Amino acid sequence: DALEPNDEKTYALLRSGETTGIFQLESAGMRDLAKRIGLQSLEEMSALVALYRPGPMQFIDTYIEGKLNAEKIQYDHPITKPILEETYGIAVYQEQVMQLVQACAGFSLGHADIVRRAMGKKKKDLLDAQRKEFVSGCGKNGIDEKLAGVIWDKIETFAGYGFNKSHSVAYAFVAYQTAYLKANYPEEFMCALLTSESGNLDKVALYVEECRRMGIA
Repeated sequence: DALEPNDEKTYALLRSGETTGIFQLESAGMRDLAKRIGLQSLEEMSALVALYRPGPMQFIDTYIEGKLNAEKIQYDHPITKPILEETYGIAVYQEQVMQLVQACAGFSLGHADIVRRAMGKKKKDLLDAQRKEFVSGCGKNGIDEKLAGVIWDKIETFAGYGFNKSHSVAYAFVAYQTAYLKANYPEEFMCALLTSESGNLDKVALYVEECRRMGIA
C-alpha cells in the first residue's frame, strides 16, 4: 500500500501488453490501448480506465494524439487549459465537467453538481435552463456567446458518460500494485494468482500457460 507509483519496470510491463493477471488490464482491448498510449504514469492509467468504455472510446484517438503531439492539443479558451492539460485537451472525468462550468461561468460547486447530474440523466428541460445561465456567466468572464455555446456542447458530450476520477484512480492504483508485483516478484505473484483462482479451471489453464511463457517452472 505504500508504493510510490514510479517504478519503471512496472510501466515497461504495462506497455509490453503482457498483462495477463493484471487488474483491469487483462482484456485484449485494454492491453492494446496500454501499448498505444505508452503508459508512463498513474494519471495515464487512470485515464485509460475511464476512456475504455462505451461513449468515451470515441475520444481515445484524440487523447493519444494529444499525448504524442502536444502542438495538436486545442483548448477552446485559455481558462480551460489548467483543467484539461492532464488529459491532453479532452474532458475524461465528471470532476473536470464540474471544474469547467465553475471556471468558465463562475458557477458554485453546488451549481456545478446540478449541471453534472442533469447531463448524466439527460434531463433536457433542466439542461436548457442551465445552458442559458452558463452562457450568461461566460459573458461575465469575457467569453462570447458563440464560444460559450461551443464549450457547453462539448461539456454536454463528455458529461453524458463521464467517469468520476476518484473511482478511476482507485482502480488504476490496484492495477499498478498488481503490475508492480508481477514485474518485481513474478514467481510469488503467479503463485498467488493460481491460488486465488484454484476453483476456476479455465483461469488456471490460462495462468499456467502464462507461467510457461515467463519461464517459471
